[in-house]
Amino acid sequence: MPKFLRKGFTLIELLVVIGVLAILLTIVLIAINPARQFSQSNNTKRASDVNAILNAVDQFAADNKGKLPTGITTTSQVIGSAAADICADLVTDYLAALPVDPLTGTGAAVTDCAGVGGYTTGYFIIKSATNNRVTVSAPDAELNQVISITR
Repeated sequence: MPKFLRKGFTLIELLVVIGVLAILLTIVLIAINPARQFSQSNNTKRASDVNAILNAVDQFAADNKGKLPTGITTTSQVIGSAAADICADLVTDYLAALPVDPLTGTGAAVTDCAGVGGYTTGYFIIKSATNNRVTVSAPDAELNQVISITR
């Protein structure tokens, strides 16, 4: 066998393979789009939180002959502000913790209403002046999604 026959890849072959791999990686990253996935995940949490808050308000009203928690008015307010502090009415009896928006809420879910001080959930609540229906919304939803539930 002659000595001049060597097995291996040429520089051109290696560059072509690297180029093809780079193109495939780019296509996969565009298809997966991690930023969009995180935004969708945050919106799913917001929708779940809004539903949980509204369920708790409904359960409170059912247990109190239709009376809503103190702090829910006909003016849209951030849950947790001084005027719309519904934490004491809902937490432990109807919610294990008052959920907060994943990006704009102040930290972890609120479990101790008495020792909290100032907090905000990032969610808004309002009741209708005409029929007492309650709307909870997440105004900071991403990807131009509207998250709002009325009951």
